[in-house]
Amino acid sequence: MTIFEQQKNFLDKVAIVTGGAQGIGKAIALRLLQAGARVIIADQDAEAGQETIEEYRELGQVRFVKTDVADETAVRSMVEQTIAEFNRLDLLVNNAGIANPNNEPIEQLTLERWNRMLGVNLTGVFLCTKYAVPYLRRQSGAIVNIASTRAAMSEPDTEAYSTTKGGLVALTHALANSLGPQIRVNCISPGWIAVSEWQKRSKRRLPKLSEADHQQHPVGRVGKPEDIAAMVLYLASEEAGFITGVNLTIDGGMTHKMTYLG
Repeated sequence: MTIFEQQKNFLDKVAIVTGGAQGIGKAIALRLLQAGARVIIADQDAEAGQETIEEYRELGQVRFVKTDVADETAVRSMVEQTIAEFNRLDLLVNNAGIANPNNEPIEQLTLERWNRMLGVNLTGVFLCTKYAVPYLRRQSGAIVNIASTRAAMSEPDTEAYSTTKGGLVALTHALANSLGPQIRVNCISPGWIAVSEWQKRSKRRLPKLSEADHQQHPVGRVGKPEDIAAMVLYLASEEAGFITGVNLTIDGGMTHKMTYLG
């Protein structure tokens, strides 16, 4: 049993995890349930959401609400359903996000794709926060945003994704000032996290990682969703009561390692 399963801080508390049906969000939802929280999984993928509910049902009170976080009506409804079901909200984890697998050069990036990326990754955080804040304030709750190391470093042709993650880091410290002291707001920037084992069953597979992949990290391995979930619980806990407005990079030290080719 982990320290988070032993502590009582999350018993009967209520958390919303956006994008909680797969990947890092699914691991966050699991750890919250193990710590005694009641969890709403807000995700656009209904198939993944139902699978996750089936897998986690025995662990505690967990609900799935199909939600496009870029849709204001859907977000408002999701938060209202949470309050109707549990009559409180203690934690919002803004994890939902999309990437651009094609990484088109800027001159080929369509406005539609750019706007969709901003809509989900950045506007979605604004909307979920806007509608959750009145209820979080009642409980002196917390918000944890999931950004990316792409907020500080990039690969070619990732303008849209990097922009949204950089904006999310800035939004975090702005919200921390606006919502404190009642609500603490923090951000996590994951590095390379292997999520293939945390996908829905039709896409689930073992990660294909080489020794070279692991050795790019000073800790000697690629990250796991559990690494991020553990920090979410800490930031949401009473032990982190003096922490707000920060962006914590969790990347196995990769962004601090000099790499020379040749």
